[in-house]
Amino acid sequence: MNIPEFCVKRPIFISMVSCIVLILGGVALSYLPVDLMPDITYPGVTIVTTYEDASPEEVEELISKKIETALSAVSGVKEITSTSGEGSSNVTVSFNWGTNLDAAVSDVRDRLDRVEPRLPDDADKPILYKFDSASSPIMRIGVATDIDLLDARKLIEDQIQYRLERIDGVASIEIHGGLEREIQVLFDVDKARMLDTQLENVLSVLENANVTTPAGNLREDRIEVRVRTPGTFTSVEQIRDTVIATGKNGEKIRLGDVAEVIDTHKKVTRFVRVNGKNGIMIQVYKQSGANTVSVANSVLKEMEKLNVEFGSQVRLNAIINSAEYIENSIAGVADSALTGGLLAIIVLFLFLRNFGSTIVIGISIPMSIIATFALIYFCGYNLNIMTLGGLALGVGMLVDNSIVVLENITRLRDNGMPPDEAAIKGASEVAIAITASTLTTLAVFLPLLFMEGMAGVMFKQFSSVVTFSLTCSLFTAITLVPMMAAKCLSSSFSVDDPNLSPLKRVLASTEYFQRWLERLYGGALDVVLRRRWLFIAALVLLVASVVPLVWSIGTELMPKADEGEVRVFLEMEVGTSPEVVNEMVKSTEDVIREVCGDDMNGWVTFAGASSWRASGGHKANYNIRLKPRTRRERSDQQIAEELDKRFKGWPGTVFRVRAGQGLFSRMMGAGSGEGVAVEIRGYDFDVAAALAAQVSRAMESVKGITDVKLSRDLGVPEDRLYIDRDKANDLGVPVRQVAEALRTILAGSEAGEFREDGDEYTILVKVKDADLLTLDQILDLSMRNDKGELIVLRNLIDYDRVMGPVNIERKNQERVLTVGGNILNRDLGSVVADIQEKLTEIPMPPSFSLLFSGDYEDQQESFRELMFAFVLALVLVYMVMACQFESLRDPLVVMFSVPLAGFGVILALYLTKTTFNMQSFIGCIMLAGIVVNNAILLVDTANLLRREGLPLDRAIREAGTRRLRPILMTTLTTVLGLLPLALGFGDGGETQAPMARAVIGGLSSSTFITLFFIPAVYSVAESLFRRKKKEEIAG
Repeated sequence: MNIPEFCVKRPIFISMVSCIVLILGGVALSYLPVDLMPDITYPGVTIVTTYEDASPEEVEELISKKIETALSAVSGVKEITSTSGEGSSNVTVSFNWGTNLDAAVSDVRDRLDRVEPRLPDDADKPILYKFDSASSPIMRIGVATDIDLLDARKLIEDQIQYRLERIDGVASIEIHGGLEREIQVLFDVDKARMLDTQLENVLSVLENANVTTPAGNLREDRIEVRVRTPGTFTSVEQIRDTVIATGKNGEKIRLGDVAEVIDTHKKVTRFVRVNGKNGIMIQVYKQSGANTVSVANSVLKEMEKLNVEFGSQVRLNAIINSAEYIENSIAGVADSALTGGLLAIIVLFLFLRNFGSTIVIGISIPMSIIATFALIYFCGYNLNIMTLGGLALGVGMLVDNSIVVLENITRLRDNGMPPDEAAIKGASEVAIAITASTLTTLAVFLPLLFMEGMAGVMFKQFSSVVTFSLTCSLFTAITLVPMMAAKCLSSSFSVDDPNLSPLKRVLASTEYFQRWLERLYGGALDVVLRRRWLFIAALVLLVASVVPLVWSIGTELMPKADEGEVRVFLEMEVGTSPEVVNEMVKSTEDVIREVCGDDMNGWVTFAGASSWRASGGHKANYNIRLKPRTRRERSDQQIAEELDKRFKGWPGTVFRVRAGQGLFSRMMGAGSGEGVAVEIRGYDFDVAAALAAQVSRAMESVKGITDVKLSRDLGVPEDRLYIDRDKANDLGVPVRQVAEALRTILAGSEAGEFREDGDEYTILVKVKDADLLTLDQILDLSMRNDKGELIVLRNLIDYDRVMGPVNIERKNQERVLTVGGNILNRDLGSVVADIQEKLTEIPMPPSFSLLFSGDYEDQQESFRELMFAFVLALVLVYMVMACQFESLRDPLVVMFSVPLAGFGVILALYLTKTTFNMQSFIGCIMLAGIVVNNAILLVDTANLLRREGLPLDRAIREAGTRRLRPILMTTLTTVLGLLPLALGFGDGGETQAPMARAVIGGLSSSTFITLFFIPAVYSVAESLFRRKKKEEIAG
C-alpha cells in the first residue's frame, strides 16, 4: 500500500493529521516575535577608553596602538579598526563568522587585563561592548518641557528612566540633552594673587575637607555601636566657607575669598534639539531576542501613563519608532503573499473551471504556510522580512505539486476511471516526478547553508522557510489532495452542453481557448521537431543576443529601500564651537519644515562633539523621520534631493544629505555609510592629505558621485605646550605637577563629589573664564615648587601652534584615511569602474596604497560566495535528476533549460531598471531549481510513453500536449504569486522586489522556450544515442 492509497482509504486519519498541523501552526504564529530582520549577533566587539583632554595623536600612541597590538593575537580575529579622537579611543575587533563570540570575548577581556597596566594612569578603564542587532535604539522619545532643562533631566533620571527600564524586553535607556547639575569652583586669579593663594591649595583642601571615614566600633554592654566621622559637604555655603589658607596676618582665607562657588550645570558639548526646540532625547534599547514591536508598544503604553502623571512638567512623544516601519514592512510582505495567493487561485479556477478542484489545490497554500509557522517557532526564528519574504516568494510555487497531481487525477476520471482508483493511480503516477522536481528546488537552497558572513546568516532563515513550506506542499499533494479528490471532488461540467448557465459559458470559453492552444502548440511542436537543428541554432542566437545587455545592468550590494528617513550632516570650519554650530542648526530649521512639510513625523538634531565616534564639535547631524510611504507622495530620495538643493551654498557650512542609509547595510554593520569609499593607507599625515586631495578630485569628476568627504578632519588648531624637563628639575617642579596645573586651569579638575538627597554631583575646580584667556595670560600664572617658591609657568614651558587632526583612524594596525562619496542615480559597480580608471592616473607615494572599502568590499565578498553557491546548486540539481531518471543523459537534456532562464532574467532586470544585487543573485540561484521542473515533467512523461511503446517523435508530441496545461498552470501561479512582491509597493517592498523580478523573468522565458527547446534537444539526444547504439551493434 503506497502513500496515496493509504490516504484515500483512511480519510479521517489524514484529515485529523492536517488539522493537528494547522492548530500547531496557528498557535505558533500567536507566539512568534516580530522584528525587521533576523536576530543576529554581530561577530565583533568594541573597546571604548576615555583619556580626558588628550589629543588624538596621544590617544593613538598611548592607548589605541597598545590595545590593537594586544588584541591582534586573539583567535578568530578578521579585522581590527580604531578611531582615536580628542580624549577618546574606540577599537573595534571583527571576528570571522562562526567564531564562538562568548569565548572570543573572554579572550579579549584577558588581553585587556594584561594591557591595562601599560595604559596612562589618568585613562579610564577600557569598557567592552558586545554588539548584536539590539545595539541600535528601537525608539527615540522626544521630551517637550516648559520647565528648566536641569530640573527636567533630573525628573527624567529619577522618575521616568526606571519606569521605562523595567518594561519587559527593554535592555537600557539612554538620556541625551538637557543639563546635568555640577558644583563649579571658579578660581579668580587676580584675587588669589592678592591673597597669595595658589590653585593647587584649593584642590587639596577641598579633597581633604570632603570625606566620610568609618572610625570603628564601640562596645556598650552587649551592643556594638558603629562610629563614623561624616565630613562631606551638605550645602554649597559650606564649600564657599571652607578655609583654604591663612593670611600673612593670621586671618583665615576662605574659598569664597578667591573663587566663585556656583551651583550650575556641566559644560554642554553636545546640544539636542527635538522638532526645532531645545529638548531631551530618550533612546530605548531592546534586549537581544525580544519582540521589537511588542517592546515598542509596551513603551508607548507606559508613555501614556507618564504623560498623565507628569504632563504638567514634561511631555513624552515618540519621534522615531522603528516598530512602525517594521509593522508596515511585515504587513506589506504579508499583503503581497495574500494577493499573490489569491491571483494563483484565480488562475487555477480559470483553468480547472471547477470550484471543488480549485479548493482542493488552493488548500495547499494555507496548509503549507501555517505549518511553516510551527517550524519558525521551534527553530527559534522570528517573523521578519526574510522569513515572511520566503513565504511570499514561494506562495505561487506551493500549488505546483498539487496542480500536477490533480490534473492527472482529473484526466483519468474523464477517461471513465472510478474516483478512488483515479485518485490513487493519478497521484502514484506523478509522485516520483513531483518529488524529484521538489528536490531539485530544495537542492538549490542547500549551498546557502555554506555561505558565510551576514548574508549567510540571514539567508539561512530564508532558505529554511522556503524549503519547509515546499516540503509541506509536496506532503499535501501526495496525501491530502488525492484523498479530497476521491471523496469531495465532483466532475467538471461538459463545455459542449447547450444548457450551460452564463457563468459556465464564460468558463467554457477558457476551455475552448486551452484546446485551441493545445492544437496550436502541437502543430508548432511538429514543425520544431522537423527542423530541430535550425530551431536550436536560432534559439541559441536569440539567447546570445541579450548577453550584451548585461553590461547595461548595474550592480550593488543590496537594493535601496525607502525607509522613511532622511539624514542631514552639517559641517562647519574645524574648531568651530558647539554653541556656534547649534545656532547654525537653528537657522536651518525653517527650511526643514518647509521642504518636508506634511510628509514628516518629526526630527531630532545633535550638534557638537560625540565621544562615541570621536567626532569634532564643529559637526551636527539631523535625523528626519517621514511618514509611511503609502501616506506621502514623495520618496525619501526626492525629499533628500530637495533638501540638498536648498542647503547648497549655505554660507560657512557644508551640508550632506542622504536618504535612508540602506536597510541591510545598516543592520549588518557593513560599509562606511557612504555609497562608495576609497581607503588611503599610510602613516604620514601630510602625504595622506595630499593623496586624499587627488583622490577627492578624481571622485568628484565621476558622474553620479556627490558630497565627497574625508573621514579625517584636517587642520584643527592645536597649541602644543612642551615642558622643559631640565628647567623643571632645576626649579624643583615635577613635570606631572605642571601638567596637572595646566589641566586644572583649562579643563578643570574634580575635587570630590557633593551629595544631596542621595545623589552625587561633581565638584569641578577651574580658573574663571579660562576659555577666554590667551595663551600668554595662562603662561603668566604661577605655581609653587617644593620649596614653596612661586614659579611662573612661562619659565618652564615652550609652545607652538600646529594644525592637528580631529581623529585618527587605523585599520589592521595601519593608519587609514577614507575618501567617501554618495551615489546618485547610478549603480555601485559602474561608479567603482570609473573611479578605478581615474585612480590609475594618480602616482602612488612609497608605503602608501589605495583600496576600495565599504559596500563594494562587502559586495565582492558576497558575490564570490553566491557564485560558489550557484555552481554548487547546479551540480546538486543535476545529481538529484540523475537519481530520478537513473540516467546521466536525460538530466543533461533537462539542464539546457537553465541558460534559457538567463534570457528572461537579463531582460527583466534591464526593462525594470533593477540592479544585480544579492537579492537578484538569490533569485538566480532559486531559478536553477525551479526552471528544470517543467523540463522534468516533459522528459519523464516522454520516457513513460516510450516505455509504453510509442515512437520517439509521437511520444515527445504527446508528452508536450499532455503536460502543457499543468506546465502553464504552475508557471502562471508562480509568476502571479510573485507579481505583488515584484511591484515593490509599501514600506520595505523594494527589498524583495529584485528577487521576485529575477524569478518572474527567468521562469517566464524558460517556460515558453522550454516547451519547444527541450523536446528538440531530447529528440536530438535520443537520435544520437540510438545511432551510436546501432553503430556499436553493427561494429
